[in-house]
Amino acid sequence: MPLILPGNVGSATATTGYEVANSVRFNDDDNARLSKTLGTPTNRDKYTLSVWVKRSTLGANSSIFTCYGNPSNQKGTIRFDSTDKISAYLLYDGGWHYVQTSAVFRDVSAWYNIILAVDTTQATDTNRIKLYVNGSLATIGAATYPSQNEDTWFNAATEHQIGSLIDETEDFDGYMAEFVFIDGQQLDPTSFGEFDEDSPTIWKPIDVSGLTFGTNGFYLDFENASSLGADVSGNS
Repeated sequence: MPLILPGNVGSATATTGYEVANSVRFNDDDNARLSKTLGTPTNRDKYTLSVWVKRSTLGANSSIFTCYGNPSNQKGTIRFDSTDKISAYLLYDGGWHYVQTSAVFRDVSAWYNIILAVDTTQATDTNRIKLYVNGSLATIGAATYPSQNEDTWFNAATEHQIGSLIDETEDFDGYMAEFVFIDGQQLDPTSFGEFDEDSPTIWKPIDVSGLTFGTNGFYLDFENASSLGADVSGNS
């Protein structure tokens, strides 16, 4: 059946066995966001985020997912930055740990699957934060990796937001679909998508409902128009 990642304008289509029925639109002029204070996590050292995004505005810091403990040294964000690169920042004890892609992402007609996979227990620092875009490991242009076994503020028992920085700036403008957060595992892209034999160069979503989400994990499919933040992972 057709894959449709809806955006009303310029939606991407490809043949696949899995259909994404809905997305959510964020208008940065409305300061729209989804917010949840997480509980005690399965593991603050290991987690994975996967989301499909379609941009509407370029050249501005645009937050996809953020967390907040206090304004000085307990926060984090994954975003498109003002140069249209993808960056993931994890702030701990006043110092930034981050990765930033070499590539820029400026196609407003395209859907991008962004995966942030973290495991700070890894011995090799470059394995502690991984960024994938459309199924492939992103080339990192700049980075400062966390220390081994460091607890980051993503997945902590604190407020997390989708679509805005915690201080109500850097609002996202565009569409999101299939927003998945996994607590306690650093997963690779094959948990969220695939290249198949019919279109080996096109990254496609797969059914993620059977994943183990962990205590703080969630899966937002945006199919309930009256409750866009409804979690369908089983964690409610």
